Amino acid sequence: MTKKHAILNDAIATIKNEGEAINHLASLIDDEFAEAVDCIYRSKGRVIITGIGKSAIIATKIVATLNSTGTPAIFMHAADAIHGDLGTILHDDVVICISKSGNTPEIKVLVPLIKSGPNKLIAITGNRDSFLGKQAHFVLNSFIEKEACPNNLAPTTSTTAQLVIGDALAVCLLNLRGFSSKDFAKYHPGGSLGKKLYLRVEDISSVNMKPQVNPDSDIKDVIVEISEKMLGVTAVVENGSLIGIITDGDIRRMLKKHDNISGLTARDIMTTGPKTAPHNMLAVDALDLMEANNISQLLVDRKGAYDGVIHIHDLIKEGII
Repeated sequence: MTKKHAILNDAIATIKNEGEAINHLASLIDDEFAEAVDCIYRSKGRVIITGIGKSAIIATKIVATLNSTGTPAIFMHAADAIHGDLGTILHDDVVICISKSGNTPEIKVLVPLIKSGPNKLIAITGNRDSFLGKQAHFVLNSFIEKEACPNNLAPTTSTTAQLVIGDALAVCLLNLRGFSSKDFAKYHPGGSLGKKLYLRVEDISSVNMKPQVNPDSDIKDVIVEISEKMLGVTAVVENGSLIGIITDGDIRRMLKKHDNISGLTARDIMTTGPKTAPHNMLAVDALDLMEANNISQLLVDRKGAYDGVIHIHDLIKEGII
């Protein structure tokens, strides 16, 4: 077997191992899972997630997922918790402890301290009969047959299973809270995902220049307007109403067609009935409109009046594409 084939075989075996383990998790979901979700949902506090080693890394990801989907969460490292950080836990908080074995020394010290207070303890563990499994109010079973590591030592499949359990928790809570795309945008205002959900046409067009000519403008003025406003297009406006559009492509076609452009006006080369986007349209919907019509610009309409231009390059710059 060549080195390349060995690498590919190892990769495929790892993916199959983890995929089979994730599929098996579905059979482990029971009423206790639903009760744990309901406990978090009814809680007036936050979710404190703790763990040690690789489980601690998974805990930080689950915290991030919960926070971004409407469930306030905080990470607390199990080792730090028994050296002062236990004060992170407030009266109404729910604590989730993640541990594959459920028997690590830090967990054995931490769990009784948590149980001494009023907080509910949820375990994500692959061993229901462990110290953690027996002490927790709710156990979310993340049992796996074996790690993807050929020595069955390095946390690989087990941490994937923990991560999937966390995602399942987050999605259940998201649905219970009726968490909408608008809520998602509120929590993700800086990323491209959030922009697709909140950025509107007027947010972009308002910072662009607003090219326009009247139908009787001569071609020289049209060319100057398109060139100066740097959007590759100008609107043709008459008595405050939008009646046409001229693009730089229209200018090129005109120059090929006419040897003498003297006397030509905007009206002679404009396209009537141009595609427009309402000022309050989502930018991502404006992109769909551009793609459907194979165009690079849209004129913006505000209550029947011309209000500017949005260019596909604007959407690329904003990360919409």
